[in-house]
Amino acid sequence: MSGIYIHIPFCKQACHYCDFHFSTSLKKKGDLVKAIITELQMRKAENKGEVATIYFGGGTPSLLNAEELNQILTAVFKYYPVSEKLEITLEANPDDLTEEVLQTLANSKINRLSIGVQSFFEEDLKLMNRAHNASEALHSIQLARQYFNNISIDLIYGIPEMSDERWQENLAQTLALQIPHISSYALTVEPKTALKKMIETGKVAPVDEEKSKAHFEILLTTLEEAGYINYEFSNFGKPDYFSENNTAYWLGKPYLGVGPSAHSFDGEHRSWNINNNTKYMKSIQAGIIPSEVEKLSVVDRYNEYVMTRLRTQFGVNLSEIKNLFGENLASYFEKEAQLFFKKGLLKQENNKILITRKGKFLSDGIAADLFYVE
Repeated sequence: MSGIYIHIPFCKQACHYCDFHFSTSLKKKGDLVKAIITELQMRKAENKGEVATIYFGGGTPSLLNAEELNQILTAVFKYYPVSEKLEITLEANPDDLTEEVLQTLANSKINRLSIGVQSFFEEDLKLMNRAHNASEALHSIQLARQYFNNISIDLIYGIPEMSDERWQENLAQTLALQIPHISSYALTVEPKTALKKMIETGKVAPVDEEKSKAHFEILLTTLEEAGYINYEFSNFGKPDYFSENNTAYWLGKPYLGVGPSAHSFDGEHRSWNINNNTKYMKSIQAGIIPSEVEKLSVVDRYNEYVMTRLRTQFGVNLSEIKNLFGENLASYFEKEAQLFFKKGLLKQENNKILITRKGKFLSDGIAADLFYVE
């Protein structure tokens, strides 16, 4: 087992762009924590080695109190062998990170914070319906730097009405705060979200892909000049500050997902828990893991490998693709990749195929064109 992902499905309010599973009612938070602990115990036999990472995602994991976080971590340490260099990440919203909370977190086993800033500008935060304001975004990081070295923040670009200058100011503020890791994503319009409806009714301007591309180019140039490594399309880290949890996903390592809607992967099977808090808890109480399981074919695993590796600095290893998926799929990949070499979107370094700078913003589309369709 490479890592354990723990989904905490609670938020103070719904962000307009979000389609993750969560509830804004915290009434059953304690009961759900108990169910997560029970699921950890029930699934300990699935473990295949030392746990290298624990990741509290959501939702908003910073809504858990110190006792609830400690109860979950105690269960992990009780039922699973863990690495001495264990990375434990907590996703947190700026409005939750008071000095008292940060002191408590710093005294716990958590050693990495991922703070959902999204923007340092009030107008962007209001459009996205974030629970925090611009002042809290800045203050939370200034406080967190006093207690944690390993900090990541999330930033969103391509927001309607966000100018290139405002995006550059966001990045300038980030650099001034000396954050060692940045995850940055283009705003996407997901079905059944408030943002989708607001665009359809004309309340918000449509997301402009050309603007997103321009913002990505600014992001790439600014952070690379500042010494960050773009080790995965949306992730930039200073040396020694890459996310171990996310890197394991992209390298295809197995992980266990615990909690409602959490996904798991064991190398050959992908499973996902039910995305309903009440049904999840009732099922766990009855001794049943409420999940669906899909066995991945060789072609499924090849397609996922191509998708994840082309987003990263690791690239597609030609020897590895042959060993994992066979001569036919390796030959198929090499043949289909030729067009992208000619266009300057892919390059070869030794035995690896990598996305070029020109191709980075198109990486998902390039990968999809390299999929094998039966």
